[in-house]
Amino acid sequence: RSGTRSGQCGRLCGGRGMDPAALTLKLLLVGDSAVGKSSLLLRFTDGAFEPRLKPTIGVDFKVKKMVVDGHAVQLAIWDTAGQERFRTLTHSYYRGAQGVVLVYDVTRKDTFAGLEGWLNELETYIAKSNTVKMLVGNKTDKPDREVERKEGLQFARKHSLLFIETSAKTRDGVQCAFEELAAKILETPGLCDKNAEKGRIQLMESSVQRDKSLCGAFCPLS
Repeated sequence: RSGTRSGQCGRLCGGRGMDPAALTLKLLLVGDSAVGKSSLLLRFTDGAFEPRLKPTIGVDFKVKKMVVDGHAVQLAIWDTAGQERFRTLTHSYYRGAQGVVLVYDVTRKDTFAGLEGWLNELETYIAKSNTVKMLVGNKTDKPDREVERKEGLQFARKHSLLFIETSAKTRDGVQCAFEELAAKILETPGLCDKNAEKGRIQLMESSVQRDKSLCGAFCPLS
């Protein structure tokens, strides 16, 4: 099923001083180098944008607490390096991931062409077949687009991925991307049960800033 899921954005909200025993969801950001993974993470967790972020070395990590449909959760988001030389360092971080954000740059056709390789890697290193995957076309604020939205949508439909386009610079779609991914994880049978039984991981809360991005481009494909 494709199309806009209206009325969904805004159901996640930042919450300071929340229950430290909130359910933890492990998310991964993957994709080629310089597609904007770190910028998306910084925008989502800190509400900031830095135009000259240095490439990620190995893996970075941030946490954001929020409420999803009445459930206290904290997203533990792992930002993986896109460079080939760091691939062997990031494989262990795939273990236990409940959600994956697969990012490409809409102004670089090569990053879109590389998506098949990333999907193959996910299939190799992620044991759970029901892990929720979202395709994100980033940098929509730039005029020199090489990948049209319909191409991203077609790819997402082919591989049963959630799909949205974003701009870390303007904030468009960023909040909604993580919001819908978290909601879909909670709706997927078997993804959160084991996490809850093993005990909830207490992680340091990152600074929270609400983002009022619109959900108009989101396509739930399930």
